[in-house]
Amino acid sequence: MRRILLAALTVTGLASGLAAQAPKPTIVLVHGAFADGSSWARVIPILQRDGYTVIAVQNPLTSLAADVETTKRVVDAQKGPVVLVGHSYGGAVITEAAAGSANVKALVYLAAFAPEVGEPIGAFGEKYPTALGAGLRPDAAGFLYIDPAQFHDLFAADIPVAETKVAAATQKPIIGSVFGASVEHAAWKTIPSWYLVSQDDKAINPDLERFYAKRMGAKTTEIKASHVAFLSHPADVARLIEQAAAGAEK
Repeated sequence: MRRILLAALTVTGLASGLAAQAPKPTIVLVHGAFADGSSWARVIPILQRDGYTVIAVQNPLTSLAADVETTKRVVDAQKGPVVLVGHSYGGAVITEAAAGSANVKALVYLAAFAPEVGEPIGAFGEKYPTALGAGLRPDAAGFLYIDPAQFHDLFAADIPVAETKVAAATQKPIIGSVFGASVEHAAWKTIPSWYLVSQDDKAINPDLERFYAKRMGAKTTEIKASHVAFLSHPADVARLIEQAAAGAEK
């Protein structure tokens, strides 16, 4: 009897050890408009310090389909579980890109669009207006930029002006037609989701963010931040991502 008990305890201990050694989910970060993967530079070191493998997608911002394809390629290349994080327009990208993926165990939306199937990304612009529209400048090919003179106030008001001048100078434009595009699948219907509302956001109306979060049934947190909380409050953003990752591990 004693041998049986010892054997059972040994098996239990081994199982616990294996569970403890299970790899953490890979964190895949998807940037939004007017930015690229380097915009995650303040969040990535925190996640890496805490033992996560992190990949920042570099989307072309030439169409929703192209951005979804690029993101899916990164997700599909991972061998284990994935937590997919989208900021702003990146929320629409992850909504489609995660659909049908066995890898993606959690979605994190940071002041992000979270469209329904067939719903244009910019569907609620009139109902939930922002000041950003007046600051957008199209080029000859229809790509949108934020007026550099307004970049700080409209996009990143809680970041030092000197930093936002660099961000404005290096901003990556997005094709304007993308806001009329819609997703064919809404992954948040089947994948657990987390949402961070930026209370001082002037790029996406905070009330629209709350609408998305409620419709999704997401675990919702609010923060007093501009549109780019991952730059002004990287520790808080990393904590939310890690909460989603912990949920994905269960």
